[in-house]
Amino acid sequence: MDKPTVAIIGRPNVGKSTLFNRLVGRRISIVDDTPGITRDRIYADAEWTGKAFSLVDTGGMDFSGKDSIVNQMIQQAQYAIDTADVILLVVDANEGMTSADEEVADVLRRSNKSVLLVCNKVDNFNRKDLLYDFYKLGLGDPIPISAGNGLGIGDLLDKIVAHINVSAEIADEETIKIAVIGKPNAGKSSIVNRLLGQERVIVSERPGTTRDAIDVLIEHEGDRYILIDTAGLRRKAKINEAVERYSVSRALEAVQRSDVAAMVIDAVEGVTEQDAKIAGFAHQKGKGLIILLNKWDLIEKDNKTVNQYKQEIAEKLGFIGYAPVLFISAKTGQRMDKILPMVKYVFGQCSIRISTGVLNDVIREAIAISAPPSGKGRSLKIYYATQVAVRPPTFVFFVNDTELMHFSYERYLENYLRRNFGFEGTPIRIAVRARKE
Repeated sequence: MDKPTVAIIGRPNVGKSTLFNRLVGRRISIVDDTPGITRDRIYADAEWTGKAFSLVDTGGMDFSGKDSIVNQMIQQAQYAIDTADVILLVVDANEGMTSADEEVADVLRRSNKSVLLVCNKVDNFNRKDLLYDFYKLGLGDPIPISAGNGLGIGDLLDKIVAHINVSAEIADEETIKIAVIGKPNAGKSSIVNRLLGQERVIVSERPGTTRDAIDVLIEHEGDRYILIDTAGLRRKAKINEAVERYSVSRALEAVQRSDVAAMVIDAVEGVTEQDAKIAGFAHQKGKGLIILLNKWDLIEKDNKTVNQYKQEIAEKLGFIGYAPVLFISAKTGQRMDKILPMVKYVFGQCSIRISTGVLNDVIREAIAISAPPSGKGRSLKIYYATQVAVRPPTFVFFVNDTELMHFSYERYLENYLRRNFGFEGTPIRIAVRARKE
């Protein structure tokens, strides 16, 4: 059963994202004094008195703007209105009612949805005069709150859940969380939109259009995935605005809570130093990883082109040599149907668990083929190994002296494990512990 949806709507800079963060109990949307910070729809789960619902933050509806991104923001907000069960119209009580508020209210009245009029930035609830003008909107009694200070939030939540009837007991099916990462303008949002089959995320030729990390649930052949579209990760030297810094932080958080990272590389530009840094972060965090070489339709090809690109990836991203590569085009749809099956496969590889008996049989075979290193007149002895975790697969080797385990032999053991068990698309962690014979 799907959760009911509550959409937060309003003109720019009335505190919608602050309210969103307050209602979900954690900071998800970027909050800044600059109007228009939130552009796409951002979803999160919320619960109050045993009732669960999906909360949607939207960009401001500004009908005076002619910019293409402003128009897309209005389209995104309209989609949220169309799919919502309850709508929160947020206005700024301190500024008073504006013509922009009236325009948004007109749209909501035509939607025939349940609308709650939320007067934000009310720090003194005795100031009833701040609310009077908003009765003219014809949307019922204004609800005074201060999202920034957390005032009136409980009363608002009571009114929200009074309009929904679904219990919080929603089936907790396993979903695979995919963080779509990469430099700005590599085509991440276009990939998300193509996978969803709808214009879910704003796409623009301007680098850095996506500023938040955006979660979208998708079902494919009976499996559930959450796509996390992230702001493009820029080099630190190019991060000038506070908002840009927030965006990078959100993207890194998206990687941390993902199961598999889909690293998008612009095939026209090739692999860059920044691509290596982004991939390195996912590797460091132990995430499953696939490489999507996007814009493949723009490349002039012959029978050597694929191997040349694979060679470049191997040279510049050798530390993630385990990651499978797909040559795709979000624009034409080329090989887009391969992405989710590959993500599912990599997720399965991250989750492999090997019994201690089988693992040690393979380790003894590896030792027989290539003897452990020696040092200071002593040879490394590996007594046994055990797997202690998955996602990523993590192994502990018990040895006589940890200082004798050279990194090159550790790499040999990792590669031997990969040859025997796969582990395609996942990093492997090896810890070495000393144990007396």
